[in-house]
Amino acid sequence: MPQSIKKNAEERMDKALGALRRDLLTLRAGRAAPALLDRVQVEYYGAMTPINQLANINTPDTRTLIIQPWDKTSLGAIEKAIQKSDLGLTPSNDGTQIRIGIPPLTEERRAELVKATKRFGEEAKVAIRNIRRDANDDIKKLEKTDISEDESRRHQEDIQKATDRFIAEVDKILAAKEKEIMEV
Repeated sequence: MPQSIKKNAEERMDKALGALRRDLLTLRAGRAAPALLDRVQVEYYGAMTPINQLANINTPDTRTLIIQPWDKTSLGAIEKAIQKSDLGLTPSNDGTQIRIGIPPLTEERRAELVKATKRFGEEAKVAIRNIRRDANDDIKKLEKTDISEDESRRHQEDIQKATDRFIAEVDKILAAKEKEIMEV
């Protein structure tokens, strides 16, 4: 039983790392990538819809995104959603598709992106610590009925080691993303 608690906790911590990686993909580091638009929601027939469910998003080169909507009537809504987003991008609509030129990052924008990166990292660390707390609570409940106090302490130490390992991985991911953002 304690093994399944530890395994479940590690799986959840791994999912928290996956969520961090997905969040960091949405931060632009000076290169065009379809993942930049993952957080953009378009109001489409009264419902907020992710942009990737309304259009194909391509990158013909490292500085350009091309959005080709499946429904041409959604062009204006997609353009408006991109302008309202916090990405700082300016779309240009040619009637059939939207082009977005990715400008080089300024030093000020790089600093903002590093702050956002750190915020995402802190959220991931909090999630990992919450998972540790939940697992430790489950182990303590078992201590009352099924396992000894020494076993409980040993399992909690194992959970702490896993937590430390995942938090170190978060720090490593953040350092790599910050380095990518600060490259000129």
